[in-house]
Amino acid sequence: MSVRFHLPNFVDRFNGSMNMTLISMIKRMPRMFYDGVEIASVFDCFPMIWNGGRIMAGYMDMQTVDKLVPQYLGRFNSLGVPCRLTLTNPLLTREHLNDPVCNRVLDIADNGMNEAIVFSPLLEEHIRKRHPNVKIISSTCKQIRDLPTLESELEKDYSLVVLDYNYNNDFDTLAKIPHKDKCEILVNAVCTPNCQRRGEHYRYIGKYQLEHCDPAELAKIQAGTAKIEEWQCPHMKNNAFTRRNSPLHVSPQAIYTKYVPMGYNNFKLEGRGNSFPDLAEQYVYYMAKPEYRDIVRYNLLCAAAAAAGSGRMG
Repeated sequence: MSVRFHLPNFVDRFNGSMNMTLISMIKRMPRMFYDGVEIASVFDCFPMIWNGGRIMAGYMDMQTVDKLVPQYLGRFNSLGVPCRLTLTNPLLTREHLNDPVCNRVLDIADNGMNEAIVFSPLLEEHIRKRHPNVKIISSTCKQIRDLPTLESELEKDYSLVVLDYNYNNDFDTLAKIPHKDKCEILVNAVCTPNCQRRGEHYRYIGKYQLEHCDPAELAKIQAGTAKIEEWQCPHMKNNAFTRRNSPLHVSPQAIYTKYVPMGYNNFKLEGRGNSFPDLAEQYVYYMAKPEYRDIVRYNLLCAAAAAAGSGRMG
């Protein structure tokens, strides 16, 4: 039995370091974790216009791309873990497909291991033509809510399809979905069920990326004067504990006793941009056995603190 988790953050140095520690602990000390747990990928993006899902402020010139992108991707690839680029900006036009920074990032990522999460049909076609070795994942941003459309999506040439979180715990419908091995379940959704502003939120993020991924924005960030006007929603304040009160919440018990026996074995943990204590709590909740959660949490927090330059490994 394989229980494959897909984790946020490979660009964030604190959470990225924590992810690397978790991957190492699962390999070296599997007894501390639920049976079959493995880290199947990490997902994130660089400050570039194709990014979606979470704001990635800043800018990279080509020299920075060539220097940093191989480093960020390589540290996970060296552990056998693919990096997924979250290329889900819903506002892209054909003109945006020619962006040199975005295309260079894909050139570097195209090593037969890394992947791309997509929303835009235009961008998907572009990636398939230029980078046929990059595995394509269909994004939950598509908000596919009806079963016939989902069945059609699962028949397409996607490595995985991330289901709309409103399917969570709807076991009558989940039982009917074909190709369960191609489905990915978002288990810790921060959003409210049936959110009417969700699409607007994705477009807000996409618009920000298109307007702010430039040298002027980078200069503001370096000067400490940049101001990111975050999307206003009370649910974004949900943490590792309050999320468990949501009807969308998929508990670890449900994963191992319901979802996996049904044939689902890919599970996504969102959390790009979350604080590292919050993510550490979610990691131990979903993957560590109760009797080992304290020691796993301690090691994860030490890794993040070391990356921040405070504290040291115990």
